[in-house]
Amino acid sequence: MVKSRWPEVKARLSEIEQWIKDGLTEEQVCTNLGIGVSTFSEYKVRHEELRELLKKSRQVLVTQIENALVKRALGFSYEETKISIRQMDGREVKFTEKTTKYQPPDVAACSLLLKNKARDQGWSDNPQKLALEREIFEHRKRIEEAQVFGDSDDEVPNP
Repeated sequence: MVKSRWPEVKARLSEIEQWIKDGLTEEQVCTNLGIGVSTFSEYKVRHEELRELLKKSRQVLVTQIENALVKRALGFSYEETKISIRQMDGREVKFTEKTTKYQPPDVAACSLLLKNKARDQGWSDNPQKLALEREIFEHRKRIEEAQVFGDSDDEVPNP
């Protein structure tokens, strides 16, 4: 009988959490742990704590990415430091120059955020498609309500 490596993996849950937050894929995590992807998948099925840890860690990564995208969409200032060495009176002198720079808003980041966060306000590549999808949803909702509660006044076609 093959001995389970779950105790070894469980002891490294904090490392796994950090790896996922850092953006590693599950395959990379498996390589770091020295186990196969199928074994890791089996552990996810059997151990709730691993599933929850992965879910929580991925959400942290997604939030960090969203925050970076918002920063890029709005524009930001940052400080750049340049260090140079010059010869003065036969000696090397180190100079540090700090400059504040501005990264203007990124139109692509703005567009991506609006399409994903303000879709209900009409931000979409295809607003007509969005309107049709809403109509289809409402129609299906009416059909389901009619099937559940009965509707004697309106004829409701079968889906």
